[in-house]
Amino acid sequence: MRMHHVDRLLASSSFRIFARILLTLVFWSSGLAKLFDFPTAIAEMEHYGLAPAAPTAIAVIFVQLAGSALVISGRHIWLGAGALGVFTVLTIPIAHAFWSMSGKAAFFEMLFAIEHLSVVGGLMIVAILGRRTATVQAPVLAGI
Repeated sequence: MRMHHVDRLLASSSFRIFARILLTLVFWSSGLAKLFDFPTAIAEMEHYGLAPAAPTAIAVIFVQLAGSALVISGRHIWLGAGALGVFTVLTIPIAHAFWSMSGKAAFFEMLFAIEHLSVVGGLMIVAILGRRTATVQAPVLAGI
């Protein structure tokens, strides 16, 4: 692919939206699964010792869906990415406490934790770029 094709792809608003949809896929797909199977969402909260389970499940669904919607829509990306990032970091000690395990289980949970941190890094980049775009566009929009 020639460089001008890459430039056009990266400048495409459709490509940027698609990238944000993919980045948040793990969150909105989980949120929708919990929303449409709420008893299983409650069981998941109970499994991880989160009580009261029903309100916690509602909060998780809200963060996953609202955070994803903000990132995908391009409005207040920093807020959506920040909420999803904090949520993701909090899942590590709750669901992936590899330091309290041994053997293969510890290894696999450590890999999940590292993957979670990589997602957080991606969310941080999206928040930075979203904020930078909003700052650059604000003076232009103010003149309209």
